[in-house]
Amino acid sequence: MTGWVLAAWLMLGGSTVLLFIGMPVAFTFITINIVGAWLYMGGEAGLAQLARSSVSSVTAFSLTPIPLFVLMGEVLFHTGLALKVIEGIERLIRRLPGRLAVVAVVAGTVFSAISGSTIATTAMLGSLMLPVMLARGYHPTLATGPIMAIGAVDMLIPPSALTVLLGSLSGISISKLLVGGVLPGVILSIAFVLWIVMRVRISPHLAPSDEGEIQYAGWQRWKPFFGYVLPTLSIFGIVVGALANGWATPTECAALGAFATMVLAVAYRELTWDALLKSLKGTAGISGMILFIILGATTFAQILSFSGASNGLVQLITGQGLSTAMIVAGMMLLLVFLGVFVDQVSMMMVTLPIFMPIVQSLAIDPIWFGVMFLICMQLGLLLPPHGLLLMTMRGVAPPAVTMGHIFQAVVPYVAMSILLLAAVFWFPPIATWLPKWIG
Repeated sequence: MTGWVLAAWLMLGGSTVLLFIGMPVAFTFITINIVGAWLYMGGEAGLAQLARSSVSSVTAFSLTPIPLFVLMGEVLFHTGLALKVIEGIERLIRRLPGRLAVVAVVAGTVFSAISGSTIATTAMLGSLMLPVMLARGYHPTLATGPIMAIGAVDMLIPPSALTVLLGSLSGISISKLLVGGVLPGVILSIAFVLWIVMRVRISPHLAPSDEGEIQYAGWQRWKPFFGYVLPTLSIFGIVVGALANGWATPTECAALGAFATMVLAVAYRELTWDALLKSLKGTAGISGMILFIILGATTFAQILSFSGASNGLVQLITGQGLSTAMIVAGMMLLLVFLGVFVDQVSMMMVTLPIFMPIVQSLAIDPIWFGVMFLICMQLGLLLPPHGLLLMTMRGVAPPAVTMGHIFQAVVPYVAMSILLLAAVFWFPPIATWLPKWIG
């Protein structure tokens, strides 16, 4: 067995085993990195280099948008502006089969445009809208499915902390990757709404009609939309507009978005000291976790490269005579498979050190590949039995909603996400047109 094969088994196999036995992601890769640095980078000198690389990996300026994007969502949720947005959307949508489920999807899409956290979106919608839907007689599968599905779409629509993380770890342009996810995310949201309406028309017992509910007309119907929804969406316009026109870097756009969110909360007199403190604590906790993981991921990739494992694996895969399409399809299938067992950050850390050299050697469009990688990670959030958003929903749902309901609810949305992945694979402009159009 050659040296690079042993290194690959140790680094990739060892990290996979530690992840499967339940060791936290960051500790898994730090442990493997210490062993790898000692064996392949010269003992104590290797450990010293490991320390230097770890520090430089988390001080990169490109990572600055992560805490700022997370802060946008935290302020939105802790100030109560999210409730006002839901009310504004609910008043607009009426006389529609499965109306509240549709409201959840539309509201979730709006939150995706101003929140960098999939878990926060799902938890917030689940705690606010799920009890209302169940009380009005919605079937648990129709009530929970749209909330989990639209929470996963949060990963595709900017701002997204995981998109910034993927761009940083892979070397793909963060700004193009952020913009590239917009069209697929919107397509999924529209597909979810159409599915809900069609499903309830076929099976009306899943959701009651809304004939007995209060119907607002005239200005009363539109007032919350202009008062809360439109100003909140304007933050998305500021961030993406500045990014698309090249007026600001991703970091500056994130700072602009965070500042605009704060200004909006102050304008509505919702930014209390308590809400601000909770927002900052949540941001610090999530950002610290992400940066700790980046520390492990970056040095993991360096050791793989130094040991020769990365180059050996790339030559092995590209030397099989497979077409580029077959290799990309194989990578996507592996990501979907991994999504059943491990979280999204682990997927990136295990696969990117191998995938990105292949992408570069085969001259694959990195934006196309990156958007498909995002869709696979979004799928992983919804795949039973360990999907992160399934566990989040279980945490906020009442006891009457079982894991069986949650698993059943998510099936059609997983199917639609797989269809989107196939569509982007066969028709790359879905992912690449918008980044190319804006330059």
